[in-house]
Amino acid sequence: MFSFLRPYIFTLDPEAAHDLAIKSLKFNFVPKNFFQVENEEMLSTELFKKKLKNPIGLAAGFDKSAEVYNSLFKLGFGFVEVGTITPKRQLGNLKPRVFRLEKDKALINRLGFNNDGTETVSERLKKNKPNEFLGINIGPNRDTEDKVLDFLECFNKLNKFANYITVNISSPNTSGLRDFHDEKLLSKLLSKLMELKKKQKIICPIVLKLSPDIEEKEISNINEIALKFKINGVILTNTTNQNRDNLIDSSKAEIGGLSGLPLQKLSLKFIKIFYKSNKGKIPIIGVGGIDSGRSAFEKIAAGATAIQLYTGMVYKGPGIVKDIKKELIEILKKEKITNIQKVIGINS
Repeated sequence: MFSFLRPYIFTLDPEAAHDLAIKSLKFNFVPKNFFQVENEEMLSTELFKKKLKNPIGLAAGFDKSAEVYNSLFKLGFGFVEVGTITPKRQLGNLKPRVFRLEKDKALINRLGFNNDGTETVSERLKKNKPNEFLGINIGPNRDTEDKVLDFLECFNKLNKFANYITVNISSPNTSGLRDFHDEKLLSKLLSKLMELKKKQKIICPIVLKLSPDIEEKEISNINEIALKFKINGVILTNTTNQNRDNLIDSSKAEIGGLSGLPLQKLSLKFIKIFYKSNKGKIPIIGVGGIDSGRSAFEKIAAGATAIQLYTGMVYKGPGIVKDIKKELIEILKKEKITNIQKVIGINS
């Protein structure tokens, strides 16, 4: 169906096409068994001490305001991450702000955390409880005076609805956000979050989403800080505002975060470095350029416990999850591996 509709969908502005997808998913008409595959038990895994039916997740950025997560679970995802959610409703940057790089199988976006805000999202989650494993990605408003307080507010209000909370310090589209990769600023942020977590007796895991544009030596520092504050996981990585030299599409000069196939090797490198530096003590969610079972397998073999995709679904449609599951199972059978968990870190 998607291959039939794709030529029409790609005539639309990317953001208009995305809005159409959200509206379609609100009908919740997707038959869950359509996206199931045989031998999926081989893909069962554990993340933050919870069992997942498979390690394939949807990255934040698609369901920005937590409107269709239960419909998305039906597409076969093992988990879904919504957001980024900010304390107050935010319209984001001026349009156009999303660009397809079809020749590179990539996207560039400068959305700017457009979302409905914590109050609306909280009410939505309260009325429509998640059916499966849900992550919530949080960030500060662009005009805030104190980004740390924004993170604390979001964490405090949204943790009870989530299986984990992602602290997003890595978007290139919010001024000053990536400053939190600095050792002192990151320590301050995580110290405040852990203080709140202890005071309120919050059990929800905290995950840190990192930029692919940091220096390799910074990974070691961030790893030490993550271990010190007992962070439950890291997401490697967000979009990049670099890595444009080898792109061929005419939209490559647009300002914003680049996602999709050009990030495949870059994020893989980060996963290997981080996994080696902490010897698997901190679970990694790998993201960047995943559009096949082979690319998913590579991320897990490099050290990722689970993986996420988004841009791959833009180009290949909702059937991508089913295709990845099938291909992963084929690879496992060929390699005589009984379960996907046994793959974690074998190539690091």
